[in-house]
Amino acid sequence: MPATLRHLLLSSNIFLSFILSSLLFYSCHSSIDEQGQALLTWKKSLNSSTDVLRSWNQADQSPCKWFGIHCNSNGEVIEISLKAVDLQGPLPSNLQAFRSLKTLVISSSNLTGTIPEELGEYRELGFIDLSGNSLSGEIPMEVCRLRKLESLYLNTNFLEGEIPACIGNLTGLAFLTLYDNQLSGEIPKSIGALSKLQVLRAGGNQNLKGELPWEIGNCTSLVMLGLAETSISGSLPSSIGNLKRIQTIAIYTSLLSGPIPEEIGNCSELQNLYLYQNSISGPIPKRIGELTKLQNLLLWQNSLVGAIPEELGSCIEVTVIDFSANLLTGSIPRSFGNLVKLQELQLSVNQLSGTIAIEIANCIALTHLEIDNNKISGEIPDAIGNLKSLSLFFAWQNNITGNIPRSISQCQELQALDLSYNNLFGTIPKEIFALRNLTKLLLLSNDLSGFIPPDIGNCTTLRRLRLNGNKLSGTIPSEMGNMKGLNFVDMSENHLVGGIPPSLFGCQNLEFLDLHSNGLTGSVPDTLPTSLQFVDLSDNRLRGPLTHSIGSLTELSKLLLGKNQISGRVPGEILSCRKLILFDIGSNGFSGEIPRELGQIPALEISLNLSCNQFSGEIPSEFSGLSKLGILDLSHNKLTGDLNVLASMQNLVSLNVSFNDFSGELPNTPFFRKLPLSDLASNRGLYISGGVVDPNGMGPGHARPAMKLVTSVLISASVVLVILTLYVLIRTRIASHRFMEDESWEMTLYQKLEFSIDDIVRNLTSSNVIGTGSSGVVYRVTIPNGETLAVKKMWSSEEYGAFNSEIQTLGSIRHKNIVRLLGWGSNKNLKLLFYDYLPNGSLSSLLNGAGKGGADWDARYDWVRDHLASKRDPVDMLDSKLRGRADPTMHEMLQTLAVSFLCISTKPDDRPMMKDVVAMLKEIRHVDATRTEAEISKGHHLSTPPSSLPPPRIVVSQGSSNCSFAFSDESV
Repeated sequence: MPATLRHLLLSSNIFLSFILSSLLFYSCHSSIDEQGQALLTWKKSLNSSTDVLRSWNQADQSPCKWFGIHCNSNGEVIEISLKAVDLQGPLPSNLQAFRSLKTLVISSSNLTGTIPEELGEYRELGFIDLSGNSLSGEIPMEVCRLRKLESLYLNTNFLEGEIPACIGNLTGLAFLTLYDNQLSGEIPKSIGALSKLQVLRAGGNQNLKGELPWEIGNCTSLVMLGLAETSISGSLPSSIGNLKRIQTIAIYTSLLSGPIPEEIGNCSELQNLYLYQNSISGPIPKRIGELTKLQNLLLWQNSLVGAIPEELGSCIEVTVIDFSANLLTGSIPRSFGNLVKLQELQLSVNQLSGTIAIEIANCIALTHLEIDNNKISGEIPDAIGNLKSLSLFFAWQNNITGNIPRSISQCQELQALDLSYNNLFGTIPKEIFALRNLTKLLLLSNDLSGFIPPDIGNCTTLRRLRLNGNKLSGTIPSEMGNMKGLNFVDMSENHLVGGIPPSLFGCQNLEFLDLHSNGLTGSVPDTLPTSLQFVDLSDNRLRGPLTHSIGSLTELSKLLLGKNQISGRVPGEILSCRKLILFDIGSNGFSGEIPRELGQIPALEISLNLSCNQFSGEIPSEFSGLSKLGILDLSHNKLTGDLNVLASMQNLVSLNVSFNDFSGELPNTPFFRKLPLSDLASNRGLYISGGVVDPNGMGPGHARPAMKLVTSVLISASVVLVILTLYVLIRTRIASHRFMEDESWEMTLYQKLEFSIDDIVRNLTSSNVIGTGSSGVVYRVTIPNGETLAVKKMWSSEEYGAFNSEIQTLGSIRHKNIVRLLGWGSNKNLKLLFYDYLPNGSLSSLLNGAGKGGADWDARYDWVRDHLASKRDPVDMLDSKLRGRADPTMHEMLQTLAVSFLCISTKPDDRPMMKDVVAMLKEIRHVDATRTEAEISKGHHLSTPPSSLPPPRIVVSQGSSNCSFAFSDESV
């Protein structure tokens, strides 16, 4: 064969091979079917950082073997299932090829965007799960076309808008979960068409409102109904009794009102009823006793009234009953003794009376028994020891009497015992301290007596011990040093004697130590736990010096040693207590100069009390650095020099330097100019320009200029008052004329009332004034039909903000303690608000009287005494729904209440300025910020009401001439 021909044949073979290879390559890369192409297109729209979809390969002919894809025998995709994968992108909207798709699951995959309307075209879909993503927008109406849909899971997204009204078209729907979105509107009545619906969960949509539709009773297959943490309002419909298969009803933390329907007794399969934190009223239905399968009954924080039905004793399967924070009366039913499976019984904060029924001891599975904040009386039954599983027993704030039963030591699982604020007497049983799991023992404010048993040292698990406010005597047991986990000790206000045992140094976790108001002797121990943050040893008989070891307490924030007999110098090591915000050593025998180191403690901001000692010398110049300090008391010492060093202390709220030997001119600052003379008294060398501060030491050379000055001031003030009076009268006449001339009135009434604006304006006279405020003056106006209104005229027509604010706020509020806004009127020059007239007057008028001189002190005292006769302590001044909170929360509320009392003093000069209020509020803080008495949150269905709170000892010092300065932080 010629070479040329051979070359041509070879070239032809090479070309043919190339063509065949190209065709084969093209065939391999273009053989993927339509379904695969759609999935690959969706894959390209994702921003996934993982290669979880790496098996989605274009070289495959079919996607049936791809990850998350399932096909039928015909190669048609029937299921897409991608769970908990990081896809980061939108939902697919190009799945028209998936005509046989039955299941679409793309959950917890970081999907964003909206739900495409095209979803409604996949008519074979029976299961959709798009939960746990970040989908937004509305639920498309097209979903209602999916007539074969049985399960729709859209929970835990950011979906908005209303639940589609056409949802009733999905007659085969069994599972509908929409919870934890941002849905609004009402639950559509068409929901009643879903007769196969088993689960409806739409909780966590706070803008979901309206009443639960009566048609819900047509969903006879319903097993779970969850609408918690929504704005669902109104009463539960009686049709709920038609739900014979329902097992769980959870509509808590919502706006339900009205009574629980008796028909609930028809829900024979009901196991869990969660209706807490609503405004449900009326009694607990007796027919709940017919629910023999009931396990959890949580109705706390409502407005339920009446007695607890005896019929509940028939719910023999129940494990948790929580009726706390209601208005229930009567006694604890004896039938509860039948509830042998009951684990938690929580009846706190009601008005229950009677005794603790002995039958309760039959509830051998009981772990939590909480009956605090009631009116329960009688003794704690000895049979309480039968509750071997009991871990928490709260009975504080009742009227319980008798001894603490020794049998309580048989409750070997007991962790927290709070019997505070009762009338218990006798001794503390030593057997209690054999409880190896006990962490909290609170017995404060009873009539307990006798010694603290040395067996207390055996209770090494104890963290919180409160025995204050009793009549305990004897010494503090040295065995307490064995309690390594002890964190909080309050044994104040007892009759304890002897010294503070040095063994307390062994309590290396101790942060709070309060022993005030006892008869303790000896000296302040050299060795105290370095973990201490609060120490109150005041009002005892402690002697000796304060040693250098005080500097080891580097975590200390409050140290109160007042009213003792401690002497010597304050050691300079106090500077090491750099977190100290309060230091009180008043009424002792300290001497020498005030240590400069006190002025170098940067945190000192609440109070420094050095009064009633023997300090001498001048105020250290370092005190000028105490820029945060609010209260300083140096009275009743032997201090000399001037007060110029205090001029720069801009945050001072109270200063007392009386009964010293200070001299020189008083600093010319606004604070010192307003300082009461009693806080400067008995300093003969102290003066201001024009006179000596001490009235008793004022010489004749200064009296005449002072008298001339006073006379001049009085004459000038009189002239100014006359001019102002004339101005006001003229301005009022002109204004009244102008108001009557301007007829362009706009008026809105919220109630049906018959009067004209002229009926109001003509009565706005000085004789009808009943009060004034910061934004206006209030008149009593009688309209033609005889009704009396209170009309508030704004001070200035420019005060549109205050006027508009009252309209918007009070116009929408209806509350028994808030005066009702009836309407408003406005023109160019005048703005009026119309309120109900309350003829009983105000608290101010009751205390101050209507006359010029006001009510005398006896009248005020009688009124206050009568008003507070029913109040057991300051806690009773709070809203009943606030009681029973954790110690730190109640502590804040009560101390804030104390500050508010200062703000309403009858003497304007005694009312604190805003900076003063801020300084006092800084004192208020959580002492025990950890989860203390409430270890389990109410939000998790297992509530543990907090420990008890003692009445606060509020002491307001008006000077220290009698060395009575006191500061207490015992309400923790």
